[in-house]
Amino acid sequence: MKKFLSNYKSTIILLVAIIVGAIVGIIFKEKATIVKPLGDLFLNLLLVIVVPLIFLTITTSVSKMKTPKRLGKIIVTIIGVFIFTSIIAVIVGFLSTYFVKLVEPDDGEQIKASLEQNFEETDNSTEEMTIADRTVQLLTVDDFYKLMSKENIVALLIFSVIFGIAINMSGEKAKPVKDFLESANVIIHNIIKIIMYYAPIGLGCYFASLVGNFGTQIAVGYLKTFVYYTVIAIAFYFIMYTIYAFLAGGKKGIKAFWKNAIPSTMTALATCSSAASIPINVECSKKIGVPEDIAETTIPLGSSFHKDGSIIGSVFKIMFLVCLFGTSMTTAGDILGILGIALLANLLITAVPIGGGTISEMLIISMMGYPVAALPILTIIATIIDPQATMLNVVGDTTSSMMVARIVEGKNWMKKEEDG
Repeated sequence: MKKFLSNYKSTIILLVAIIVGAIVGIIFKEKATIVKPLGDLFLNLLLVIVVPLIFLTITTSVSKMKTPKRLGKIIVTIIGVFIFTSIIAVIVGFLSTYFVKLVEPDDGEQIKASLEQNFEETDNSTEEMTIADRTVQLLTVDDFYKLMSKENIVALLIFSVIFGIAINMSGEKAKPVKDFLESANVIIHNIIKIIMYYAPIGLGCYFASLVGNFGTQIAVGYLKTFVYYTVIAIAFYFIMYTIYAFLAGGKKGIKAFWKNAIPSTMTALATCSSAASIPINVECSKKIGVPEDIAETTIPLGSSFHKDGSIIGSVFKIMFLVCLFGTSMTTAGDILGILGIALLANLLITAVPIGGGTISEMLIISMMGYPVAALPILTIIATIIDPQATMLNVVGDTTSSMMVARIVEGKNWMKKEEDG
């Protein structure tokens, strides 16, 4: 019993804090939002270290790779795993919504009636851009200081990889810089440890606010979508991630995964931010036994490019509109179109809290041929499924790092880490 408490002490404290926060939210409802600043404090502490964390972990990981061959193998493997798991997610999302009417005609009328009010509150500043323009904007910035913003995580990731490769190319001349960055990386991870002492209070308060502020006045169609997505998300979480953990490390992989997955799961649920979950998720992956360079490359990349929950959520958004507007969906081309749009929209969602998906939602609307007034519908859906979606996004990165380790290091990768 003592060993169990020792191994799971931090997890138990975190779970208790979350449960207490949920109870407070249920009892006090909207009044529980008074503790939201304490939750925001925790979120801000995490977000403020995201940029240096990503730069230092990616750069030092790449610079430690003695041969370009290993870096290439890791990157190619990450891409392959992300594609594989994303396809699984979009198929699950489609199969789980194809035979279900997410919104009934009566509920649809109620939802349409609320469009005008919601539309006035929605930011319409999204400019029309080509796919090529969006890609350039996603991958690069036009000034160095913009790399220091969490809004440009993908560009920062690319710059960090290039910087790490440049260190490798420079050899001994780059050693002072490499040593400095490795030292700074150690400091950043110790900062994370300090911040995590506040995690039970921060996450508990955040959860109290989240539960207390959840709108009970939403239409039945939204409530049905929320409940159904939650059921699918929970099933995906327990079934698919157990399967992925088994594929990566067998029974030992399953045990290691479930022993270490709770902190990142709770952080994702409470903060609704893949970016804020990066520090905790990297630590969880390392505790599972994922090699340092793989964990510190896969997790940050996954926060922008790999989103199981958002992909499933995109399918839900599309199918909600299909039901609402009575769109015909009978041919194989229609089905493939939905799957393709869901995957494409997912690539345009940034790793920031609620609101980062507006461009992707506009893409869904324009490619499906729906009026721009439908944007608030997707905004509401994105809001009510955000915690569950973020949970899948974050934990999906954990299992992906395990599968990358299995492919790069071989079937005995967990034993190698134990021996090391």
